[in-house]
Amino acid sequence: MKDVNSVCAPVTYKKLYDSYADGLYGFMIYKCGDSAKAQDFVQEAFVKLWTNCSKVIFEKAKSYLFTVANNLFLDDYAHQKVVLAHKKLDVKSTTNETPEYLLEEQEFLKKLQKAISDLPDKQREVFLMNRIDKKKYREIAEELEISVKAVEKRMTLALKTLRTQIKGI
Repeated sequence: MKDVNSVCAPVTYKKLYDSYADGLYGFMIYKCGDSAKAQDFVQEAFVKLWTNCSKVIFEKAKSYLFTVANNLFLDDYAHQKVVLAHKKLDVKSTTNETPEYLLEEQEFLKKLQKAISDLPDKQREVFLMNRIDKKKYREIAEELEISVKAVEKRMTLALKTLRTQIKGI
């Protein structure tokens, strides 16, 4: 007969579940933000505890549960990153565009890059910080130690110059 203090004892296992399931669920909600996934991680952690009950020390059961659930989350997160990367590859590898359109697009991008590189340094700097680095005018002003109005003026001039040059393309 199994020891009552063993994790494998049904009474002890139920006490562990009653004690830690809600806290573990809250932890997993915090980690993943998805109620269904959080519940799945909690259930899977308790299944692994039951499967490995002979190897788990009673005093370490809580730590074991949280570690297993966290590892399940990390594995799922890594898997989702792979899935998303694969989806991006699929989208980029197939296109409905004609070769002529793709060539025109490449030529346009080259001309646009040249137009941007031809901008005066201060205008180009503000334009790239806003459009590429996604910084707000206030952030650019702080970083360059100029006023927000100066950033607005540089951006306005940069956009006006680009519009003029792109019309000619």
